[in-house]
Amino acid sequence: MTALDPEKRYRIGEFGALVGLSTYTLRYYEDEGLIRARRDENDQRYYTVNDIGWIGFLLHLKGTGMKLTELKQYVKWRAQGDQTIPQRRDLLEQVREASLAEIREREASLKVLSHKIDWYDGKLDHQIADNESFAEYLSQFSDQD
Repeated sequence: MTALDPEKRYRIGEFGALVGLSTYTLRYYEDEGLIRARRDENDQRYYTVNDIGWIGFLLHLKGTGMKLTELKQYVKWRAQGDQTIPQRRDLLEQVREASLAEIREREASLKVLSHKIDWYDGKLDHQIADNESFAEYLSQFSDQD
């Protein structure tokens, strides 16, 4: 991979291609105050290599399920400086807990889905009786899950 020039000014389309976002999304993020493009002498927006890391972090936060209002609050606190580190940390902790709860919920759903697939396989290869319902089949796992 070629190193990016730290001095280069990337126009919105070029920057979007670098970070995997459309120009529409970058403008939306700018309108919402999540990112701030600089302007050149011709009032054209541009971004730098430093903006890549910030966008990446925002996308990680978004990927955790962080809501837009929470993202905006985080950005606002970040702009206020280090005195808001406790608030930012608490917000990230709340988002982490919500994300972990969602993961646990998905894992439980995936277990049921896997059992349903196994039940169908058992029906198809006649290892499960024709009259055994999925609920009956599933009950054998209730103590294990």
